[in-house]
Amino acid sequence: MRYPSYPLVTHDPYFSIWSATDNLNESWSKHWTGTNHELCGIIRIDEKPYAYLGAPGGIDKMTQTSVNVTPTRTIYTFKQDGVKLTLTFLTPALPHKLDILSRSLTYVVYDLEAMDNQPHDVQIYLDLAGELCVNDAQDEVSPAGFAIESMGLLSFTPAQPKMLQKVGDNLRIEWGRVYLGFPHKFSPDATFAPRAELRSTFKDSGLLPQNDFLEPTCTIRHPKLAAATAFDLIVEPGSGDSAHLIVAYDDIHSLEFLRQRLDAYWKKDGMTFAEMLNDAEDQFQQLRDECIAFDDKLLADCAAAGGDDYADLCAIAYRQAIAAHKLVAAADGTPLFFSKENFSNGCICTVDITYPSAPLFLLTQPKLLKGMMIPILEYASLDRWKFNFAPHDLGTYPLANGQVYGGGEKSEINQMPVEESGNMLILAGALLEFEKDIDFVAKYWNLLKTWADYLLEKGYDPENQLCTDDFAGHLAHNTNLSIKAIMAMAAFSKIAKALGKQDIADQFMNAAKNAAEKWQVDALDDHGAYRLAFDRPGTWSQKYNLVWDKLLNLNLFPDEVKEREVKLYLKKLNEFGLPLDCRKTYTKLDWIIWSASLAKNDEDFQAILAPTIKFLKETPDRVPLTDWYETTNAKKVGFQARAVVGGLFIKLLYNPETRKAYR
Repeated sequence: MRYPSYPLVTHDPYFSIWSATDNLNESWSKHWTGTNHELCGIIRIDEKPYAYLGAPGGIDKMTQTSVNVTPTRTIYTFKQDGVKLTLTFLTPALPHKLDILSRSLTYVVYDLEAMDNQPHDVQIYLDLAGELCVNDAQDEVSPAGFAIESMGLLSFTPAQPKMLQKVGDNLRIEWGRVYLGFPHKFSPDATFAPRAELRSTFKDSGLLPQNDFLEPTCTIRHPKLAAATAFDLIVEPGSGDSAHLIVAYDDIHSLEFLRQRLDAYWKKDGMTFAEMLNDAEDQFQQLRDECIAFDDKLLADCAAAGGDDYADLCAIAYRQAIAAHKLVAAADGTPLFFSKENFSNGCICTVDITYPSAPLFLLTQPKLLKGMMIPILEYASLDRWKFNFAPHDLGTYPLANGQVYGGGEKSEINQMPVEESGNMLILAGALLEFEKDIDFVAKYWNLLKTWADYLLEKGYDPENQLCTDDFAGHLAHNTNLSIKAIMAMAAFSKIAKALGKQDIADQFMNAAKNAAEKWQVDALDDHGAYRLAFDRPGTWSQKYNLVWDKLLNLNLFPDEVKEREVKLYLKKLNEFGLPLDCRKTYTKLDWIIWSASLAKNDEDFQAILAPTIKFLKETPDRVPLTDWYETTNAKKVGFQARAVVGGLFIKLLYNPETRKAYR
């Protein structure tokens, strides 16, 4: 599988490094925004130097033979001069271990073996640049060296840190400290020096410039400084050798929620960064084994649900979906999971980002979905939120201090009242259906009831307003948005029933059933499927919100409705995917998979999936996966690296046994 971009060090919206070329040594690694975040790797095999990571000039490239992406790993293989190098970027994003998942730490793992029955002397080199801790690569950084029980550390911090001061979208972090860690057991050398000097010295001699890495050097702007480590390995015939390094980040404070600064979840019990690093080193092999087992299981389940191509799509989506969030701890230790609208508008904790990304977390760790919903529910419970519908967001990342989109807290202009209220009710219903989490819905009953009442009055035939596809503009009488409201009322009915409020449950279920019957008449068009809007004959759209009818066991719409839609979709396919609706040829990646999941048989699912896989392989945009692209030429329209790709896992939710296996 050829991916548009490959995850290397992917943790949160600030600490997220990718390779944008097929070969790891064709280009410099980049932050997801496209700004260089340089990692440079050089290997010497029997005194001959080769670049395996990055694009340093004047050094031959090691021959890359493969790259494979799994949920928690990106694995490159190289072969050169009788030596095979397997290089793994291992990010232990294990959903059943939130302490581990929240660590901003990736292992860079080297496994070497001889291919020619000869011994080889090998030296490995890795450096990282100070630009990883600043928004602008020209900003000054301060280097420092440390030693802890398990490893040595070289680090950079901004010379003028600006903690949680700047909000926006196309930004990098400008506070905290980035680390390059090298375990003592590998007898590494390490130092700071200008990049060119480090790389040239190692290329020629296999050594680093002389400098005691424990002595901090001065703050400098030019020449560019890097932190580098190097170590020796002996590769013998019939046996291999292995080592690993660590790339990590301590952001100190991660974000702000209602004016309170919150820290990464792993810190909730008072653990220091040094203690976390020591634990990470002690747990390396255990975590590596767990990640391999987790990856194997998840990809096997994906393949069983949707085939090998579907599994390949989910493999690239997993870390991206997680890394578009930050996992922090509330004051009482509750996990809170804040999303960022990458390359959209930079909003934090956006409800219609949570909604499409939810399937991954409903499957693997519902605590993370609750961690996305709780901040919105707490905010909407405050007197300052005066509307009887759900908010859109909590601010602009990394400050979650109140809605900024549209009319904010002041007016209903450009709000998404049906969209966001429906999203929150459906997801609350999903947590109840899959987790039987009665306490969660009981705690927020009054708020959920308020939103359900709003949909009962306004949801069936929505007024002229935005939905999550807001880039397409306002639309009145939106039939897909109407479906969302119907699903949400039925989901709320189940919540009411679980809480012993039978009269309310009956009221909303009857309303949902009546609305579903009416919808089938009002939305039906002469072409045999259903309109984009009730008042627009000759139109069509993806009805992706229908997925919840089966997932939540609502059974409001007969199979005939879904079959009509899928039959139409098969006729509307373009070379690279199914358009979102009749107005444009662009599409949304997440909604394609939701719509394809309505198919009754695998043949139709594969037919809708196939052009999307072609897009994945052929898009000219070498960026972390976009979810908004043209179906005629595979070009990105907008958005990249967003959390919504968590929605690609929706097909796995249809199997109760699969869901149960991840608990």
